[in-house]
Amino acid sequence: MQLTFDGETVRGGNEARERFYDARGYGRPQDGELELAPVEAAHLLFRGDVTAVRDDREGGRLGFESLLSSRAVSEVDFFVYKELRDRGFYLSPTDSADVTDFVVYPRGEGPWDDAVAYRVTALSERAAVDAGTLTAIASGTDAEQDEASTGVLAVVDEESEVTYLELDTPTSSGSTNHELPPFDGDLLSDRVLVPEPPESLHDHAFYGQRLDRDDDRVQLSLVEAAYLSSHGDLTVGVEEVADADAIIDRGREVEGERFDRRLRVYDALRSAGIVPKTGFKFGADFRTYADVDSVDDLGHSEFLVRALPADHSFVPRDLSLDVRLAHGVRKRMLFALTTEDDINWLSAERLTP
Repeated sequence: MQLTFDGETVRGGNEARERFYDARGYGRPQDGELELAPVEAAHLLFRGDVTAVRDDREGGRLGFESLLSSRAVSEVDFFVYKELRDRGFYLSPTDSADVTDFVVYPRGEGPWDDAVAYRVTALSERAAVDAGTLTAIASGTDAEQDEASTGVLAVVDEESEVTYLELDTPTSSGSTNHELPPFDGDLLSDRVLVPEPPESLHDHAFYGQRLDRDDDRVQLSLVEAAYLSSHGDLTVGVEEVADADAIIDRGREVEGERFDRRLRVYDALRSAGIVPKTGFKFGADFRTYADVDSVDDLGHSEFLVRALPADHSFVPRDLSLDVRLAHGVRKRMLFALTTEDDINWLSAERLTP
């Protein structure tokens, strides 16, 4: 049995089709023969199922090392392909135009079946990836996809170990929606003090923090105060300046453009019935609570949220750090990718296929 390589595709005859596709899910049949992506051929060479591939361009023979070191095969793709095969999955490389590198079939199924379990994109730990690409992986915008499949980023580190991150574009909602009577506050340097807060402000709607357990006064963060003021609940004592504008201007003074981004995300979460609270101790912008009826009976927060520009470029190491930290405190990591007009939500968590 002989396999040949034309620089883009490895081809074999009917025997190769029967042995590798029919029995083990490699490649794809074409006119009674078999076409293999170079990464699939590299794996067969690595396993010793094939001793060499004839190079039709130069007439030589390619072994595993020579094919892997050629431009036809990415070592990052190879290590992801090998690792998933070692886990017992059949998988197929996708068209090079797709953001997805591999479609992975459920265990016990292969390319001859209809189901796809995962859509996997391989990435080196040293290669940055933009937010738009991660959103495309999560939402499955490629031509080859299955609506029930999961978008996965497979990061290969410098020791060739693979970390899998499950990506999703969630639609989150909560039930926290408490009406507040109008109230007054004092704008300080980087927060607002409410001397006589409505009882429900902190105890039920979970805005701000009391100054002390036995003190009714509540301090609000600038983002909380800006939201409440823009919705007509809070009035601050600032002459000749609109309340919300004064708070927003102060927020920009202390945070720069990051304040506007955080305020848009805060507004979107509150509008969805979710309570955002500071996520500073976790290295995030917010932690969130979906259902708050009373602060005395507060459940566990579900997400850590980072508000980022829509064109943000992620470094895999930082992405892995965020996901690991969120997992360690029993939360999921949620990225709010913001523009002036819209927010795209992207969640990420560790996955063991």
